[in-house]
Amino acid sequence: MLDSYSFQIYASISELPKTWDVVAMDNIFLQTHYLEVLENSAPTNMQCFYIGIFEASKLIGVALAQYLDLNKLESFGERDRCMKTYVRNFIFKNFASHVLFLGNNMITGQNGYAFSKTIDFKCISDLLLNCAQTITTYFKQQQIKIHIVSFKDFYQHCSNELKQYGFETIYEFKTQPNMIFELPEKWQSNDDYIGAFSKKYRDQYKRAHKKADGLDIKELSFNEIMVLEERIYELYHFVAKNAPFNTFFLAQNHFSEFKLHCGERFKLVGYFHEGKLVGFHSLLLNGDTLETYFLGYDEQIQKEKMLYLNMLYNMTQFGIENRFKKIIFGRTALEIKSSIGAEPIMMSGFIYHTNKWINRLMPKLFPQLEPSLTWQQRHPFK
Repeated sequence: MLDSYSFQIYASISELPKTWDVVAMDNIFLQTHYLEVLENSAPTNMQCFYIGIFEASKLIGVALAQYLDLNKLESFGERDRCMKTYVRNFIFKNFASHVLFLGNNMITGQNGYAFSKTIDFKCISDLLLNCAQTITTYFKQQQIKIHIVSFKDFYQHCSNELKQYGFETIYEFKTQPNMIFELPEKWQSNDDYIGAFSKKYRDQYKRAHKKADGLDIKELSFNEIMVLEERIYELYHFVAKNAPFNTFFLAQNHFSEFKLHCGERFKLVGYFHEGKLVGFHSLLLNGDTLETYFLGYDEQIQKEKMLYLNMLYNMTQFGIENRFKKIIFGRTALEIKSSIGAEPIMMSGFIYHTNKWINRLMPKLFPQLEPSLTWQQRHPFK
C-alpha cells in the first residue's frame, strides 16, 4: 500500500503544501484558516501535527494529529467527585498522561482526514497506523513516551470497514453519542419548527422564551470579542471545568483568533443582562452543516433565564433560517438536546496502549475510565 502512497508530517502551517485547502475544501476543520486558529491558540497542553498524503508527488489527502500532555492539565473535570473519579485521575496521571490523537480531540464528528479522490479503507487504515507510529517515534527521540494512541470519531460504516484491516486487533470504544439534528427541508422558518412540536414541548419552548425576557442577544464582532475576551473566557471556563471529564482547556485568545481567521464562518453570540455579558454560544458554518462550538454562561443567570435551553433554540433557529441541512450538537447534555429535536448517532473510536501488557487489559480498563451516564431520549415532535 505505502508503495503507492507516501505521507509527510508537518509541525507548522507555514510548511504546508500550497494545494492543502483544495484537498480540504469540504471540511473547514481541516482547512488552513482553522488550523491557524489551533496553531495560534491551541490549549497549552496540546501540540498539533498536520499530515499530507501524496500519490507520487501530488497531494491527495490531509489529516490532523494532536499530542496531549495531561500532566499539564489543571483538572480532569470537577463535577463528579467520587472514588471512581479519583482512581481514574490517578491512572491518567501515571499511565496515560501522554496521548496521541489521530483526529481532532476538540470537536465531535469525523473530521480527522479528507481525500480529494476515493481511497480504499485498507489504504486509510495503513496510513493512519503508519502516521501514528511515525509520530510516536518522533516523541521517543525527544525522550517522551507516548502512552496511548487514539483514532477518534468514526461513523459506524467507517469503523466497520477499518476493522476489516489493520484496526482489527485494536480496541474499539463507543462513548456518548453525537447529537445531530437533521433539519427537514420543508421548514422555512422558526414558526415551522415551533409548529412541529407536540403540546408539551411547545409549552417548554414558550416557557423558556418567556424566561429570556430582559436578555439582550447579539452577534459579536471581532472588536467586541477582543474587548470582552476575558469575560468570555471566564464564562467558558466555568462550564468547562464543571464538565464530567476534560482533556484540555482552551487558551484565552481562542475565540478572537477564531473570529480573526474564520471571519463570517465563525459566529459568537453574546447574551447580556443589564449590560453585562452573562453567556455566549458559538457556531461554525461548515458547508451545509452547522457545527455548534463552545459556550459559556453565568450559573445564576442560566438557572433564572433557562439560558442553556434558549441557546439551543437560538442555534436551531439560525440553522433553519440559514438553510443548513443539519446541526451537530456534540456529546454533552444529551437529554436536553434531544428535547429540542437532536437525535443520538453512535460513533466509534479506536485506542491502544503502547505497553503491550496494559493494552491487553484495555477491554476491561477502558469502560472503568469512561464517566457513566444514564439519560432518557426525548421525542418532541408530533
